[in-house]
Amino acid sequence: MYPKAEEGAPLRAFPMSGGGGYYQAGGATAALAVQAKAPVAAWSTGLCDCFDDCSNCCVTCLCPCITFGQVAEIIDRGSTSCGTSGALYTLIMLLTCCQCVFSCFYRAKMRAQYGLQESPCADCCVHCCCECCALCQEYRELKKRGFDMKLGWHANMERQGRTAATMPPQMHPGMTR
Repeated sequence: MYPKAEEGAPLRAFPMSGGGGYYQAGGATAALAVQAKAPVAAWSTGLCDCFDDCSNCCVTCLCPCITFGQVAEIIDRGSTSCGTSGALYTLIMLLTCCQCVFSCFYRAKMRAQYGLQESPCADCCVHCCCECCALCQEYRELKKRGFDMKLGWHANMERQGRTAATMPPQMHPGMTR
């Protein structure tokens, strides 16, 4: 039933005619494994540059659920609304006082989407030690990338003249003809 150790693993790549290349079984996941890591970029503002946007700094210090909701809606690309994310953040804050654990996952997701450095330290450390500063930095980063944070994901996509549903799929380097 299972291959014996001396038989080796089953063949995962098949020769293609013409170019001498191989087709790997596994499709997109195999292509992603081969693709090189994206370069890591620096954040556009520092963690403690909160007063670069005083109005956001005040809102975040008084009611961090609003800033978190705005950031989460953009990072989730509209799959969750600002209100839903903000309410969940507030609920976690009231029940456990560990909202920083929830928000650090969004920081990690944002860094992965935009190729940002994990700085000045690990995402969870940043959010646990300096929650308001971290939320303000994420807000400023998205704002500098052209998002109007008050509009939300869908209105930003309409403003840019396209919708997320009509965006063509990204072509990976190995998918050209």
